[in-house]
Amino acid sequence: MSKIKALINPVTPFAQNAPVVYCENTKECAFVDPGGDTDTLMQIAHENELIPAKILLTHGHADHAGGATQLSNTLDIPIIGPHEEDLFLLQSLEEQGRMFGMEASNCMPQQWLKDGDEVILGEALLSVFHCPGHTPGHIIFFNKDSKLAIVGDVLFKGSIGRTDLPRGNHADLLASIQTKLWPLGNDVIFISGHGPVSTFGQERLDNAFVADSVIQD
Repeated sequence: MSKIKALINPVTPFAQNAPVVYCENTKECAFVDPGGDTDTLMQIAHENELIPAKILLTHGHADHAGGATQLSNTLDIPIIGPHEEDLFLLQSLEEQGRMFGMEASNCMPQQWLKDGDEVILGEALLSVFHCPGHTPGHIIFFNKDSKLAIVGDVLFKGSIGRTDLPRGNHADLLASIQTKLWPLGNDVIFISGHGPVSTFGQERLDNAFVADSVIQD
């Protein structure tokens, strides 16, 4: 199987990372969490001679999914993910957008994803893990060959996702991180929904919320 690469592009007033991930061998690409600024994302794909194939969503918040419908309609590519538990959020994207002063369109994916599913991107394989907590239907994508995870708002460098939003659950979030992310390996690099990249090993050392020393205490 092929490795994947990612071009990280902050979008929306929330500076949400919207990586364009692509198969090294075929240049087929997926837009992950296109919350907005879809013209910019399409231009990045064009400049890098990538072949748009699909849109992947980690969860249903407007800064991650608000531009998915527009991008799907423009490029005629499917929206895949998140888990069906986030349907209530995807159906309220326009309302979320109005609340936060950003454009967003309601969204209906062509395919829901669940724990254990796999997404093919060119010759690359993305494994799907259901990681509830920030939202009930949050998922993450993992490419074993590249040791790269795209984790949305589950985990950040030095922090973790909020759980004070509708149907957030702090205990579920901690369980998702410990039982789904950590077993993937300390050397895994992750792209989060906001902020810089890090590794799971680094977060286990010094993340104030989920470091091993914090959890053990």
